Amino acid sequence: MFSKMPVLLIGLILFSGVIEPFLPLSSLETLYAVSLTIKSLIAFALPFIIFGLLFKTAIQLSKKASYMVLGLVALVCLSNYLSTTISYGVGSLIYHLDFSIQFPSEANSLKAAWDFSLPKLIPNDAAMFVGMFSGLILARVASVQAEKLAGILDQAVSVLLKAILYVIPFFIFGFILKMQHDKILLHILRNFTVIFAAVAIAVFSYITLLYFAAGRFQKERLVTSIKNMLPAAIAGFGSMSSAAVMPLTLIAAEKNSKNPTIARSIIPATVNIHLIGDCFAIPIFAFAVMKNFGMAEPALMTYAVFAAYFVLAKFSVAAVPGGGILVMLPILESQLGFTGEMLSLITALYILFDPVITSANVLGNGAFAMGLSEVIEAEETPLANIA
Repeated sequence: MFSKMPVLLIGLILFSGVIEPFLPLSSLETLYAVSLTIKSLIAFALPFIIFGLLFKTAIQLSKKASYMVLGLVALVCLSNYLSTTISYGVGSLIYHLDFSIQFPSEANSLKAAWDFSLPKLIPNDAAMFVGMFSGLILARVASVQAEKLAGILDQAVSVLLKAILYVIPFFIFGFILKMQHDKILLHILRNFTVIFAAVAIAVFSYITLLYFAAGRFQKERLVTSIKNMLPAAIAGFGSMSSAAVMPLTLIAAEKNSKNPTIARSIIPATVNIHLIGDCFAIPIFAFAVMKNFGMAEPALMTYAVFAAYFVLAKFSVAAVPGGGILVMLPILESQLGFTGEMLSLITALYILFDPVITSANVLGNGAFAMGLSEVIEAEETPLANIA
């Protein structure tokens, strides 16, 4: 089902356009209320999901603790933050494009049949920090118990994530019907054709530059390295999972690296946390959604704080289709002020574009491994010559 999610969402959008004029107002209000209820349930579960994923990541990092692992994590954070920062410039350009939206009056806007909300037991940012630090500490003082707890949490999180992914279409459908009823859906979709193209051009241009730099600015190595990575990128497009195509990414990275051993160490460690595609797509989509919903462009300092949370949250991204956006929803809500409709729209956009995003993630991982391999090889060569 998950591999067919983009097709399913396209079908939902088309279906909403056909069925909305024939549905009574009470049905539309009920379906919209269902979407809001699902959003509340997801928001309630997300702190636990984030805690569980980060706790497991912290246990794994502590288990392999070394200066090399810590250095690799720091470089991944730096790369993700740089990509997210560059996205600010692209997103700002998108925001200032000449597209506007006519919002319905409050009287004509669709209302929910009921209002259901659950209290937030713990803020999402607190769940991030507590999950990471408690994992690191418990792994040191009670490693066996910590691993058992991590296993239990991992199973529980997997069940929750699968449940969420199954209700995502229902979560999105009510909001799509609301936008269709409010006469803004067609306008938004027309604008986002341009946005999709802008994201693709930005992310693949950046990745091409990374391969060019990793190949010491040699055109032949640029062409060869990307050609080697194409099977993995195409497989990522079809599977929408970087983890699922890791064997292909590993083979390509070994071909592109002068030292295959280095590639074998880097790719498995970074496949789920070094996500250049996400770092471009989600912020740029966020700018476009904010423009469409009449929100002010975020200031640079506001965005810098958002980017820091964004990069940290990358360590809790689940390796499932659509997983990249799920843990970002509370950050978009708390740091950029996203409403329910905005969260639904950016979720739909992400899933529709997920095949391209995953391809970019795979290619970005290959470039990261190739570049790091070149740096390590360059440092080791003088020492070998001296010996």
